[in-house]
Amino acid sequence: MRVVLSTRNAHKVREFAGLLDGLDVAPLPDEVQLPPETGETFAENALVKARTAAAATGGPAIADDSGVESAALGGAPGVRSARFAGQDASDADNLALLLERAPAGSPLAYVCVIAFVDGEEERMFEGRCTGVLAAEPRGDGGFGYDPAFLPDDLADGRTMAELAPEEKDAISHRGRAAHALLRWLAGERERGRGSGRLASAD
Repeated sequence: MRVVLSTRNAHKVREFAGLLDGLDVAPLPDEVQLPPETGETFAENALVKARTAAAATGGPAIADDSGVESAALGGAPGVRSARFAGQDASDADNLALLLERAPAGSPLAYVCVIAFVDGEEERMFEGRCTGVLAAEPRGDGGFGYDPAFLPDDLADGRTMAELAPEEKDAISHRGRAAHALLRWLAGERERGRGSGRLASAD
Protein backbone atom coordinates (compact mmCIF):
# COMPACT_ATOMS: atom_id res chain seq x y z
CA MET A 1 0.00 0.00 0.00
CA ARG A 2 1.31 3.43 -0.95
CA VAL A 3 0.73 6.30 1.47
CA VAL A 4 1.95 9.88 1.47
CA LEU A 5 3.64 11.06 4.66
CA SER A 6 2.60 14.65 5.33
CA THR A 7 5.73 16.21 6.82
CA ARG A 8 8.78 18.30 5.98
CA ASN A 9 10.72 16.92 8.96
CA ALA A 10 13.62 14.81 7.66
CA HIS A 11 13.99 13.06 11.03
CA LYS A 12 10.38 11.88 10.88
CA VAL A 13 10.73 10.69 7.28
CA ARG A 14 13.66 8.47 8.22
CA GLU A 15 11.96 7.21 11.37
CA PHE A 16 8.66 6.39 9.68
CA ALA A 17 10.43 4.62 6.84
CA GLY A 18 11.72 2.14 9.40
CA LEU A 19 8.56 1.95 11.48
CA LEU A 20 6.05 1.37 8.68
CA ASP A 21 7.56 -1.80 7.32
CA GLY A 22 5.49 -3.16 4.45
CA LEU A 23 4.10 0.21 3.38
CA ASP A 24 5.36 2.23 0.43
CA VAL A 25 5.82 5.57 2.19
CA ALA A 26 6.11 8.47 -0.24
CA PRO A 27 7.27 11.95 0.72
CA LEU A 28 4.93 14.90 0.52
CA PRO A 29 5.24 16.59 -2.91
CA ASP A 30 7.16 19.85 -2.75
CA GLU A 31 4.29 21.85 -4.21
CA VAL A 32 1.88 20.91 -1.42
CA GLN A 33 1.74 23.55 1.30
CA LEU A 34 1.32 22.25 4.82
CA PRO A 35 -1.31 23.98 6.97
CA PRO A 36 -0.25 25.75 10.17
CA GLU A 37 -0.39 23.66 13.34
CA THR A 38 -2.91 25.70 15.28
CA GLY A 39 -4.80 22.85 16.97
CA GLU A 40 -4.98 22.49 20.73
CA THR A 41 -4.43 18.71 20.59
CA PHE A 42 -2.04 16.36 18.81
CA ALA A 43 -5.02 14.75 17.08
CA GLU A 44 -6.26 18.04 15.62
CA ASN A 45 -2.85 18.90 14.18
CA ALA A 46 -2.23 15.43 12.76
CA LEU A 47 -5.64 15.24 11.13
CA VAL A 48 -5.46 18.58 9.32
CA LYS A 49 -2.05 17.67 7.86
CA ALA A 50 -3.24 14.24 6.70
CA ARG A 51 -6.37 15.75 5.16
CA THR A 52 -4.26 18.28 3.27
CA ALA A 53 -1.96 15.61 1.84
CA ALA A 54 -4.82 13.27 0.91
CA ALA A 55 -6.75 16.05 -0.83
CA ALA A 56 -3.68 17.19 -2.76
CA THR A 57 -2.57 13.74 -3.91
CA GLY A 58 -5.89 11.94 -4.27
CA GLY A 59 -4.67 8.93 -2.31
CA PRO A 60 -4.23 7.76 1.26
CA ALA A 61 -2.07 9.91 3.49
CA ILE A 62 -0.74 9.85 7.02
CA ALA A 63 0.54 12.56 9.32
CA ASP A 64 1.60 12.72 12.91
CA ASP A 65 1.82 15.29 15.62
CA SER A 66 3.88 14.55 18.66
CA GLY A 67 5.62 16.12 21.59
CA VAL A 68 6.58 15.83 25.20
CA GLU A 69 4.38 16.59 28.20
CA SER A 70 5.94 17.56 31.53
CA ALA A 71 3.87 16.94 34.65
CA ALA A 72 5.82 19.67 36.45
CA LEU A 73 4.78 22.17 33.76
CA GLY A 74 1.12 21.21 33.64
CA GLY A 75 1.50 19.23 30.43
CA ALA A 76 3.64 21.78 28.60
CA PRO A 77 5.20 22.03 26.12
CA GLY A 78 2.71 19.55 24.58
CA VAL A 79 1.59 20.52 21.08
CA ARG A 80 4.09 23.39 21.19
CA SER A 81 7.09 21.11 21.75
CA ALA A 82 8.76 22.08 18.47
CA ARG A 83 8.50 25.78 19.27
CA PHE A 84 8.71 25.72 23.07
CA ALA A 85 11.56 28.24 23.13
CA GLY A 86 10.21 30.32 20.23
CA GLN A 87 8.92 30.00 16.69
CA ASP A 88 12.39 29.44 15.20
CA ALA A 89 13.87 27.57 18.16
CA SER A 90 16.25 24.68 17.58
CA ASP A 91 16.01 21.29 19.28
CA ALA A 92 18.84 22.37 21.58
CA ASP A 93 16.99 25.58 22.51
CA ASN A 94 13.79 23.69 23.37
CA LEU A 95 15.62 21.08 25.39
CA ALA A 96 17.57 23.70 27.33
CA LEU A 97 14.34 25.48 28.28
CA LEU A 98 12.74 22.25 29.49
CA LEU A 99 15.79 21.47 31.63
CA GLU A 100 15.68 25.00 33.03
CA ARG A 101 12.00 24.93 33.97
CA ALA A 102 11.35 21.34 35.03
CA PRO A 103 13.20 19.57 37.87
CA ALA A 104 15.34 16.51 37.20
CA GLY A 105 13.46 13.31 37.92
CA SER A 106 10.05 14.83 37.21
CA PRO A 107 7.62 12.73 35.11
CA LEU A 108 7.49 13.12 31.35
CA ALA A 109 5.37 11.55 28.64
CA TYR A 110 6.08 11.42 24.94
CA VAL A 111 2.80 11.44 22.98
CA CYS A 112 2.22 10.78 19.29
CA VAL A 113 -1.00 10.73 17.27
CA ILE A 114 -0.93 9.42 13.71
CA ALA A 115 -3.84 10.36 11.46
CA PHE A 116 -4.75 8.22 8.45
CA VAL A 117 -6.99 9.72 5.75
CA ASP A 118 -8.24 7.93 2.65
CA GLY A 119 -11.15 9.71 1.02
CA GLU A 120 -13.91 10.01 3.60
CA GLU A 121 -12.30 7.53 5.96
CA GLU A 122 -10.33 9.04 8.83
CA ARG A 123 -8.69 7.17 11.68
CA MET A 124 -6.25 8.19 14.41
CA PHE A 125 -3.82 6.13 16.48
CA GLU A 126 -2.16 7.28 19.69
CA GLY A 127 1.09 6.03 21.21
CA ARG A 128 2.66 7.04 24.54
CA CYS A 129 6.01 6.51 26.21
CA THR A 130 6.43 7.57 29.83
CA GLY A 131 9.64 8.46 31.62
CA VAL A 132 11.42 11.07 33.72
CA LEU A 133 13.61 14.05 33.00
CA ALA A 134 17.37 13.48 33.22
CA ALA A 135 19.57 15.94 35.10
CA GLU A 136 21.52 16.70 31.92
CA PRO A 137 21.39 15.63 28.27
CA ARG A 138 23.24 12.49 27.19
CA GLY A 139 23.58 10.66 23.90
CA ASP A 140 24.00 11.49 20.24
CA GLY A 141 21.05 9.58 18.78
CA GLY A 142 17.45 10.59 18.31
CA PHE A 143 16.35 14.21 18.20
CA GLY A 144 14.21 16.70 20.05
CA TYR A 145 14.02 15.96 23.76
CA ASP A 146 15.55 12.46 23.48
CA PRO A 147 18.87 13.35 25.22
CA ALA A 148 17.04 14.14 28.49
CA PHE A 149 14.24 11.54 28.35
CA LEU A 150 14.77 8.49 30.59
CA PRO A 151 12.13 5.94 29.52
CA ASP A 152 10.29 3.92 32.15
CA ASP A 153 10.53 0.85 29.91
CA LEU A 154 14.25 0.51 30.63
CA ALA A 155 16.00 0.27 33.97
CA ASP A 156 19.59 0.84 32.86
CA GLY A 157 19.58 4.64 33.07
CA ARG A 158 20.01 5.32 29.36
CA THR A 159 18.27 8.23 27.69
CA MET A 160 16.32 7.83 24.46
CA ALA A 161 19.30 9.39 22.67
CA GLU A 162 21.55 6.58 23.94
CA LEU A 163 19.42 3.77 22.52
CA ALA A 164 20.03 1.92 19.28
CA PRO A 165 17.37 2.77 16.66
CA GLU A 166 15.67 -0.61 17.02
CA GLU A 167 15.54 -0.24 20.82
CA LYS A 168 13.95 3.18 20.52
CA ASP A 169 11.44 2.03 17.90
CA ALA A 170 10.25 -0.77 20.21
CA ILE A 171 9.22 1.59 23.02
CA SER A 172 8.81 5.06 21.51
CA HIS A 173 5.53 6.91 21.29
CA ARG A 174 5.87 7.12 17.51
CA GLY A 175 6.72 3.43 17.26
CA ARG A 176 3.68 2.44 19.30
CA ALA A 177 1.33 4.62 17.24
CA ALA A 178 2.84 3.28 14.01
CA HIS A 179 2.43 -0.31 15.15
CA ALA A 180 -1.23 0.37 16.01
CA LEU A 181 -1.75 1.76 12.49
CA LEU A 182 -0.08 -1.28 10.91
CA ARG A 183 -2.19 -3.70 12.96
CA TRP A 184 -5.34 -1.92 11.86
CA LEU A 185 -4.32 -1.89 8.21
CA ALA A 186 -3.49 -5.58 8.42
CA GLY A 187 -6.93 -6.67 9.52
CA GLU A 188 -8.89 -4.32 11.73
CA ARG A 189 -10.26 -1.78 9.23
CA GLU A 190 -13.51 -3.69 8.77
CA ARG A 191 -14.23 -3.73 12.50
CA GLY A 192 -15.47 -0.17 12.44
CA ARG A 193 -15.28 2.86 10.23
CA GLY A 194 -15.80 6.30 11.67
CA SER A 195 -14.42 9.74 11.17
CA GLY A 196 -12.10 10.95 13.85
CA ARG A 197 -11.98 7.83 16.02
CA LEU A 198 -8.87 7.66 18.17
CA ALA A 199 -7.29 4.29 18.96
CA SER A 200 -4.67 3.98 21.68
CA ALA A 201 -1.69 1.73 21.22
CA ASP A 202 -1.04 -1.02 23.75
